[in-house]
Amino acid sequence: MTIRLFAMTSGHVTGALGNLMEGAEGEAELPIPCYLIEHPKGRVLFDTGMHPDCQSDPGRRYGPRLPSMFKFNYRPGDEVSAKLEAINRDPGKIDLVINSHLHFDHVGGNALVPNATVMVQKREWEAGFDPDLAAQRGFYRRDFDLGHNVVQIDGEHDVFGDGRIVCLPTHGHTPGHQSLKVRLDRREIVLAADACYFCRTLTERRLPPRAHDHGQMQASLDRLQSLQDSGATIFFGHDAEFWKTVPQAPAEVT
Repeated sequence: MTIRLFAMTSGHVTGALGNLMEGAEGEAELPIPCYLIEHPKGRVLFDTGMHPDCQSDPGRRYGPRLPSMFKFNYRPGDEVSAKLEAINRDPGKIDLVINSHLHFDHVGGNALVPNATVMVQKREWEAGFDPDLAAQRGFYRRDFDLGHNVVQIDGEHDVFGDGRIVCLPTHGHTPGHQSLKVRLDRREIVLAADACYFCRTLTERRLPPRAHDHGQMQASLDRLQSLQDSGATIFFGHDAEFWKTVPQAPAEVT
């Protein structure tokens, strides 16, 4: 049974590195990844990138906070639906969206895959609907409260029951952040998302100052390190240098 994995960069943002790694200086350009995984039982997206409104006026959609933190390099054709169409995949025929968490650059494209079921950790979904916690964590309901069928999971979850696509709770960045383990024919890959922004995050353990729970995030990094030590390849969430090495769709990750 062959599993196919395609990586897509859905635009970039640039922001202060010190917001992403404690004590770091300067700016970093951050690729915004999303992934298509084709399994015999369905087509899966892991994260959906940013909403198309971010191509023109992110402040109108989100208010002044995000434009004060990031410069956006996001153009028509970068959105997840266009990336899918470019490889002859119909966005209307995505079966499942697995969101790592509810930040704007991971759920903004959910609106572009209207027929999919959304899978998210229960504690993350509940945080998104808690007004105080959502405000603290920078969650915007207009990105994820869209009427999709939503499956809330609690902890590790084998998506198709065969061990090939497994949701891994990696809490800490947000209340219910999750990563995704994908077992290809030749190797195991862990899509870390924001549990681990950069390779340096794993090696230096310098966390984002505003992470929801630093203790949980360190525990999640311990788990990622253990998976890496066991032979898995970690795909870091926003590491520009790492992403230069990642084949982009239509090339396949093997």
